[in-house]
Amino acid sequence: MQTQFPQGLVPLQSEQNIDYSSLQDLLARQAFQAADRLTLEKMCELAGSIALQRKWLYFTEAEKLPPVDLQTINTLWQVYSEGKFGFSVQRELWLSTGKNWEALWSLIGWKSGNNWTRYPQEFSWDLTAPRGHLPLSNQLRGVRVLAALLTHPAWDE
Repeated sequence: MQTQFPQGLVPLQSEQNIDYSSLQDLLARQAFQAADRLTLEKMCELAGSIALQRKWLYFTEAEKLPPVDLQTINTLWQVYSEGKFGFSVQRELWLSTGKNWEALWSLIGWKSGNNWTRYPQEFSWDLTAPRGHLPLSNQLRGVRVLAALLTHPAWDE
């Protein structure tokens, strides 16, 4: 694959000139845990220096992420997970539950009964994970960031 596609399979488009080649490399090697951490870092980079310093997003920042960049990140996750992971997959599953967060958590393996999946040891970092399991979002701050990502205009295009 490296010979045929030296730049990777996915065109790395960015409205803010963010370099996604390291994310593509991690995902191509199915290093999903490292890719998950880098995904958050890239989204913070998109949101600006304050988000990058704090290492997490506010929902208001997530709402303003450039659609092109969110689509690039999503496509990378989808392509290298054989269609199993990505924000659009999570959105599809969330919509299929009638936007029921509790149902979504169980469906994607983030919660079992009343127990949240513990990071990082209880998450699955390979293709045996449930559909929509990755990338993660920090639910300790509630659902607003994920809601902002799943309702983002990027998915309307």
